[in-house]
Amino acid sequence: MVEIKTSGELDAMREAGRVVGRALDAMKAAVAPGVRLTELNEIAVTILAESKATSAFLRYKPDFAPTPFPAVICASVNDVIVHGIPDRYRVREGDLLTIDFGAYLDGWAGDAAFSTLVGEAASGRDQRLIEVAWEAMEAALKMAVPGNRLGDIEHAIGQVGRAAGYGIPDGFGGHGIGRHMHEPPFVHNEGRPRRGMVLRPGLTLALEPMFLSGGSDHYYTDGDGWALRSSDGTRAVHIEHTIAITDDGPRILTLP
Repeated sequence: MVEIKTSGELDAMREAGRVVGRALDAMKAAVAPGVRLTELNEIAVTILAESKATSAFLRYKPDFAPTPFPAVICASVNDVIVHGIPDRYRVREGDLLTIDFGAYLDGWAGDAAFSTLVGEAASGRDQRLIEVAWEAMEAALKMAVPGNRLGDIEHAIGQVGRAAGYGIPDGFGGHGIGRHMHEPPFVHNEGRPRRGMVLRPGLTLALEPMFLSGGSDHYYTDGDGWALRSSDGTRAVHIEHTIAITDDGPRILTLP
């Protein structure tokens, strides 16, 4: 069941999203060669405590997972698309790192992610991968207006990724969000325009462009049962914002 939020409920979701945005900004500022993934997780733990918020990820266990998730962030490096478990790995110059983070505040959820390159030795190909993901987000936001359909958003994301020659992992994408981190509807990263549910003011969605640089759509699940890796070992990008459909255009709820 898709819940349409009131103006006051959107304001409450904005506060949850603000916690997410602040934490992601703090983690991004801390990314440097030699930093452990567990150190980034601790930054998020601290911000949750300071904000009197709780983690949307810690102990989360969807049907596909063999064990509950053990951290408050997902930290995915290089060929890991999503759901990387932060460990004591020290990020290296030139790594492509994605951090995904979700929080609950006063009963409402926020969820967002960024991808970034570590250090100064940035690969032009990797930088372009990240840029295209944000271009896909911008294309999706242009479609996120009342009267359009969910397929318009999905088509916009997929069209940008395919035009760049990237793969799109099937079965993973965005989702509805509100009182729970994952709610209907599922938002594919590729779709047909003018199909799917009509977008109404008060609908809240987490948009999640995910692209694979090698052009293949194939991936596999790592031995921990969580991390998804590109099958050809090429790098992956994943970005995300929680947004609301409003009469004034899309409202991004997960900015700092």
